[in-house]
Amino acid sequence: MLKRTPLHAEHAKLGARLVDFGGWEMPLHYGSQIEEHHHVRRDAGMFDVSHMLTIDVEGAAAREFLLRLLANSVARLKLAGKALYSCLLNEAAGVLDDLIAYHLGPEKFRLVVNAATADKDVAWITAWRDQLASGLGLRSRRDLAMIAVQGSAARERFWQARPAARTPTEALSAFQGVDAEEMFVARTGYTGEDGFEVVLSADHASALWRDLLAAGVAPCGLGARDTLRLEAGMNLYGQDMDESVTPLESGLAWTVDLSGERDFIGREALTRTPPRAQLVGLVLLDKGVLRSHQPVRTAPGESGMITSGSFSPTLSCSIALARVPLSVALGDTLEVRIRDKWLPAKVVKYPFVRMGRSLLDPIAV
Repeated sequence: MLKRTPLHAEHAKLGARLVDFGGWEMPLHYGSQIEEHHHVRRDAGMFDVSHMLTIDVEGAAAREFLLRLLANSVARLKLAGKALYSCLLNEAAGVLDDLIAYHLGPEKFRLVVNAATADKDVAWITAWRDQLASGLGLRSRRDLAMIAVQGSAARERFWQARPAARTPTEALSAFQGVDAEEMFVARTGYTGEDGFEVVLSADHASALWRDLLAAGVAPCGLGARDTLRLEAGMNLYGQDMDESVTPLESGLAWTVDLSGERDFIGREALTRTPPRAQLVGLVLLDKGVLRSHQPVRTAPGESGMITSGSFSPTLSCSIALARVPLSVALGDTLEVRIRDKWLPAKVVKYPFVRMGRSLLDPIAV
């Protein structure tokens, strides 16, 4: 039986098309994926992301444990509420998951991990906790829900729905969160737009959802979330990275802190084995739609594969992320097999869109 979030009844009430997403019954869209996408880019939309798992890490050894566990360094998190994005690696430097880590206090951190990998992540983190810091507290918070409010008007509409939360959240910088009105509100997201991700009691989630709806925030499903994150050049676990590749082969070198002597899990493998491929952006130069798993032809004897691809509603063209040989450079023209045809695609820098604005060089494409 599929698992349901605390907001399932709200989705059904709004007529959402519900689908199986990694064992969770989640809204794909509420009528038009394209309209939902544009609503986020031009105004504000909201997503139920309660299927993701919040894990609280508490105890005197919390910071030292996460310095060992994560590829990025929580030593950077000096102020309460600050957050960073990191990969969770295995000993071979394969990506077990990507996550956000929040520093909540001197001895408390919060991890938010992907739904599809949550059970695996908990088992991995628990095993390393038992080995390195047996007294450390780990708490999986299925008592919490999470709503992402995203878009150029997202913060204003959130404050309209929760006026008392404005004062504690107005000064938040990117990748920072704060407790506000029995919620944890963070200025983070997965769309390339401004906004908040709100963690709150599952019992209070429906009331916030309905108040946001009344404030003009459009409900959005998985379909729009995927095209928005692709335009923003954000990886999707299971497509753009997994245990078979390293962060250096997934455009995530910026999430790995190799400074100093910190011995995190996977560091030795990362430093010993150079990357075998790279992740690049593609724009299709012909008619068609780029999709994951389509083969890419780069040069005689060399090939690659699209990891994520879609039609971009903002750019009105087809875009993709692709894993290709290291010899491929920005500006190169490659070929992608769509059905039985090899069509040209230009290698471009991603993200493709940020804060509603195209980042593509019009001359390059």
